[in-house]
Amino acid sequence: MTSFSMKDENTYRNHADVHSDNSPVFPLVARSGRIRKMVADAKDPNISRLELCNLPGGARTFELAAKFCYGMNFEVTTSNVSHLRCAAEFLEMTEDYYEVNLIERTETYLNEVVVQSLEKSVEVLSACETLIPIAEELGILNRCVNAIAVNACREQLVSGLSRLDCESGSAELKGGCLDWWIEDLSGLNIDFYHRVVSAMGRTGVRSDSIVASLMHYAQVSLKGIGKQQIRNPARTNPGAMENTQREIVETLVSLMPTEKSSSIPLSFLFGMLRMAIMVDATLACRLELERRISFRLEMVPLDDLLMPCIQAGDSMFDVDTVHRILVHFLQRIEEEENDDCGYESDGLGSPSHGSVLKVGRLVDAYLAEIAPDPYLSVQKFTAIIEILPDYARVIDDGLYRAVDIFLKAHPMLPEHERKQLCKYIDCQKLSQEASNHAAQNDRLPVHMAVRVLYYEQLRLKSTMSGSSGDGFLSQKISSGIPSAAMSPRDNYASLRRENRELKLEISRMRVRLSELEKEQVVMKQGMMEKSGNGKKFLTSISKGIGRIGIFHGPGGGKQHKSGRKSRASEGRTGRSRRYSLS
Repeated sequence: MTSFSMKDENTYRNHADVHSDNSPVFPLVARSGRIRKMVADAKDPNISRLELCNLPGGARTFELAAKFCYGMNFEVTTSNVSHLRCAAEFLEMTEDYYEVNLIERTETYLNEVVVQSLEKSVEVLSACETLIPIAEELGILNRCVNAIAVNACREQLVSGLSRLDCESGSAELKGGCLDWWIEDLSGLNIDFYHRVVSAMGRTGVRSDSIVASLMHYAQVSLKGIGKQQIRNPARTNPGAMENTQREIVETLVSLMPTEKSSSIPLSFLFGMLRMAIMVDATLACRLELERRISFRLEMVPLDDLLMPCIQAGDSMFDVDTVHRILVHFLQRIEEEENDDCGYESDGLGSPSHGSVLKVGRLVDAYLAEIAPDPYLSVQKFTAIIEILPDYARVIDDGLYRAVDIFLKAHPMLPEHERKQLCKYIDCQKLSQEASNHAAQNDRLPVHMAVRVLYYEQLRLKSTMSGSSGDGFLSQKISSGIPSAAMSPRDNYASLRRENRELKLEISRMRVRLSELEKEQVVMKQGMMEKSGNGKKFLTSISKGIGRIGIFHGPGGGKQHKSGRKSRASEGRTGRSRRYSLS
């Protein structure tokens, strides 16, 4: 409430420089329609005091309006023009009461000075925070918002040549070529900022400039976010500050450009996702961030996935969020495959297939990092393992390492849960080094060790007989021929599935071939060093094969002897023979 005394009117009149002899005795009453009506409607003809309720800008703005009425010098600036314009509207200082009144004076300044400058528009818009809703009704907000967007677009076009010059300049010059208005916008409240960025998107401001502005605004306005949640995560009554932070996070996510060409840094997406979890943002907000991350999951660093869990009594890492990101990623891969109607995309160089392989390695590394968590349940650990398809892993060494770390960190795990974990490991996809480690690993279930030894024996037999696995590959091909009774769509899906399996098998064969070449080099070196003891060398290999056969019954010794006889006959005939375990 602003009080105005008629004595104050006389005071202004005594100090004012009145330029016209025809000026009324009370210029403020003459120029303000509201004050004139209040004086006319007063029951007391000798009224000496008026009260103006809800005057925009308060006493300070009323003082400036009074100075304007009495012709006293003062400067209209970006910090007071919005207050003066709203106060003039409130006081009804229109042209009907006086020529070139305060409304016209402020409107002239807004149209000729403010809207022509991006910086001045931001300052006026920021000053309107306390003038809602009258500033909205007078159109000051819309004019400032549109002026900021238009001037930013104009600055972008003008600075195009400067930006090209910066490409070949120094780092300091490049820093100076960044959009200077980004820092100015960070001073706006979130409602005004939302309107400005939305207008920029409609006007045609570059998406990378908008992303840079979003990142700077988040950095300035979300300092210290989540500290109270970390200190007391069980708190259920959020304060006003946390509600504001939640609104900021949700608004910034909604303002992110939707163009595929816009590259939002993954670090910023993960940072916003952590903040969204801390302030308990809406599910739609978190899902949008997870979806955007899944589009480039193959490029995500491992450290970004290791998000801490803020819920009390849960695991150390937020496994559920990572699981949802993987679900979004696989849905995207499936959509890309369904949209592609040709066979060429299923080649070894397919972008989607390469992305799945990269994500497979990333997930195995993630599993190894979270496995030592003593509070991590086997159900959540298993959910991350089984969500990826089989073709996502060419070699299961990373998965075996993660499972081994989990078993070591959870020594009291029941036997049936150990078996459940180990069933996801394909012993045929373990390297020689991993197989040797698994065969001697006491933490694995017995049936797992037996499987490893069995496939290791098959590998040794294949090595000794010179088999390259072509029979297995041809069997895959022959068994994958779709039936003629299948529909064209099912036929195509079956061919795609078989093609994927063949690619996976070829990748495995390449790895096996590399291992065989290394073994061959080692064997040649050993034979050259012990050229005189070649028979002893072959005998030691046959003994190793015989010892593996012990796990299948007491008849292993006889198989060992017959194996030596068979190899002797094979040396004479040049034929190879396969061994089988009963």
